[in-house]
Amino acid sequence: MKSSKKYSRLKRATKFRAKNSKIGIERLCVYRSSRHIYAQIISGCGSRVLTSASTLSDKIKNSGNKEAAAKIGTKIAKNAKNAKITKVSFDRSGFKFHGRIKALADAARKGGLDF
Repeated sequence: MKSSKKYSRLKRATKFRAKNSKIGIERLCVYRSSRHIYAQIISGCGSRVLTSASTLSDKIKNSGNKEAAAKIGTKIAKNAKNAKITKVSFDRSGFKFHGRIKALADAARKGGLDF
């Protein structure tokens, strides 16, 4: 049995996605690396990316901090409003809900997304 940090994170992510696929609601999927943070809104069936935002595509300087994550949260909420999406399920990809993940979620809620 593997017991690495990455394996545990992926196991948590898989459990969430299995539960969410039964519901069929759009999901706000977040991934973070040491330098960047990425957010996508994926359709309920999981086959299409409806909108996305990232620190890489927006050319944000100092992209590995909470301020950059908050900017991406605001941007993804704005993109979701343009696509007429208001309710999503927050898929944190197995990452803990603190730091940059929390900053992105709070900014997305403030921008009008409901999850």
